[in-house]
Amino acid sequence: MKKITLSVLATLLLISCNENKNTEPEMTMTYPETKKVDTITTYFGTEVKDPYRWLEDDMSDETAEWVKAQNKVTFGYLDKIPYREELKKRLEKLWNYEKFSAPFKEGDYTYFYKNDGLQNQSVVYRQKDDEAPEVFLDPNKFSEDGTTSLAGLSFSKNGNIAAYSISEGGSDWRKIIVIDAVSKQVMEDTLIDIKFSGVSWKGNEGFFYSSYDKPDGSELSAKTDQHKLYYHKLGTSQKNDELIFGGTPEQKRRYIFGGVTEDDRYLIISGAVSTSGNDLYIKDLSNPNSKLTTVIDNFDSDTNVLDNVGSKLYLLTNLNAPNQKVVTVDASNPAPENWKDFIPETENVLSPNTGAGYIFAEYMVDAVSKVLQYDMDGNQIREIKLPGVGSAGGFGGKKEDKELYFSFTNYIYPSTIYKYQPATGDYEVYKKPEIGFDSEGYESKQVFYTSKDGTKIPMIITHKKGIELNGKNPTILYGYGGFNISLTPSFSIANAVWMEQGGIYAVPNLRGGGEYGKAWHKAGTQLQKQNVFDDFIAAAEYLIENKYTSKDYLAIRGGSNGGLLVGATMTQRPDLMKVALPAVGVLDMLRYHTFTAGAGWAYDYGTSEQNQEMFEYLKGYSPVHNVKEGVEYPATLVTTGDHDDRVVPAHSFKFAAELQAKQQGSNPTLIRIETNAGHGAGKPTSKIIEEYADVFGFTLYNMGVKELNKDFKD
Repeated sequence: MKKITLSVLATLLLISCNENKNTEPEMTMTYPETKKVDTITTYFGTEVKDPYRWLEDDMSDETAEWVKAQNKVTFGYLDKIPYREELKKRLEKLWNYEKFSAPFKEGDYTYFYKNDGLQNQSVVYRQKDDEAPEVFLDPNKFSEDGTTSLAGLSFSKNGNIAAYSISEGGSDWRKIIVIDAVSKQVMEDTLIDIKFSGVSWKGNEGFFYSSYDKPDGSELSAKTDQHKLYYHKLGTSQKNDELIFGGTPEQKRRYIFGGVTEDDRYLIISGAVSTSGNDLYIKDLSNPNSKLTTVIDNFDSDTNVLDNVGSKLYLLTNLNAPNQKVVTVDASNPAPENWKDFIPETENVLSPNTGAGYIFAEYMVDAVSKVLQYDMDGNQIREIKLPGVGSAGGFGGKKEDKELYFSFTNYIYPSTIYKYQPATGDYEVYKKPEIGFDSEGYESKQVFYTSKDGTKIPMIITHKKGIELNGKNPTILYGYGGFNISLTPSFSIANAVWMEQGGIYAVPNLRGGGEYGKAWHKAGTQLQKQNVFDDFIAAAEYLIENKYTSKDYLAIRGGSNGGLLVGATMTQRPDLMKVALPAVGVLDMLRYHTFTAGAGWAYDYGTSEQNQEMFEYLKGYSPVHNVKEGVEYPATLVTTGDHDDRVVPAHSFKFAAELQAKQQGSNPTLIRIETNAGHGAGKPTSKIIEEYADVFGFTLYNMGVKELNKDFKD
């Protein structure tokens, strides 16, 4: 499960005590009637009612009618928010600036991604030498409504052939199209039914990819948990593709990935039964008779090949090194007992990359970046002095590259691309976005607060300089806390505008994430998952106690695993916030593992079938199962997509139905279901803007804001 990057908003509020009494919105709510069906499952002798299980059937007309009825009520409510259209127009205005990627060289061309401003999808351009750039791939032409996106692009060794994958309607299922990269003409039939896969070329002859067998029933919700690695030889039919690894019932692997080293010598195969831990194998492609060689034969660590020089492998591992280290070993005998430390483990988490014949070791120091450059012999060349305190990314490239690129950002510094000279350490701005935002007027401050069990948790709080801490600042508390994913500082126009108008944006680095290594991750998993919710609750309490905000001006937000975080927090402490915004959330903890690839999340969550203790623990915090009668829950806008086959929308459907049936008081409990949209990746710009206008409009309206402040700079 990858990190969610928030988008762009633009102009909210300057609240005065006279203008905003935080009065309740005057709308009255009538929800569609959601039928209850007497469905019961028995776990370890305990009967659990599941009256809305029928909503799990995403192929039924009845579910489709329910979605239609819910959206009618939700958009009817949103339509009446007086400044919703203003928000949308302001979003469009500020979103409309050129966005570039770093360039990369393939064959005779240099490629880059560019979005003119409001294009639904970024366009791939290319240029040769000093010639004018030309369009290589325009995903905006893949579909009329912009909902088919470019999901990956990979070039053959000589750069003359390209394979690109597309996602339709936001689904994780992909198609792969092979084209002549020079003429841009399609070369063969489209490959279909591919999921959770990269494309890794073996020379110019073919490529490796991964997928599942197409499931019985709905492809958007049926279980997929036997991943396989295939080799596709150019010019042959997909039905003849060679099965390379996986598909053995005695050892199920839910995730399998194959990649070829840059020198085309080794195939690296990584398999996993969950989102943490993998086995690892290599095959010498220079020897047609070579067999797979085992590097790691268990799932007790995360270990992968970072690079190679001849037969010398550079491995990144957390085996006996929770914060990760780089080791070297010869490919002829790569077992752990032969490893030699190359970049030893430190007190900070290591995330390296390679390019231009160097290793760039990025460390997280309290969730911000520090980067050291090493040569391939293990000598530290320099520490790269970054433009400020924030998040650096990039430094990747081919061995022959003479210059590399990296990005730098934080909560008040728009992501800027720099051109880096590895030989000297010098760098200069390559592309800086032209956004009408004055970073000098804002500040980010990291604080450490104490969670329920005494653990110190870092949180970065960002807002306009000189803000008055009077408890009346609209505040978004955003969290994730899972899957070893780290929330590091990054800029978004949405957050910038929230701050521009006096709002506060706060992000705590909860346990379950990867900010402090494997131990920090494990402290928020399975029977310790409550730590994550306690950390988030303590963050809210810190903001309130220190007068940044108050209950009436606090919104909590998170997506995917962060949607679970919001759902659990609002059901445990409904008194703590005014607005709850769970997005594409994992909300039914007793059944999440029965959908698509959900069983692979068991490392973080455990499953209800595991044992009685785990069942009772999951039931104790599962949001769907902890909505209670007679409780006043915060104003809630659940958001999901009808093509989300990562976290199926049934999670959100069932949670919304429970809230609507049991909510006490006048706070609205609505669900916004985006059509032709998935878990988030590839969503067109137009849909993102509309969603932010709705989410922020809903939030402000329920905080009692009557009108937007227009005292801002264009």
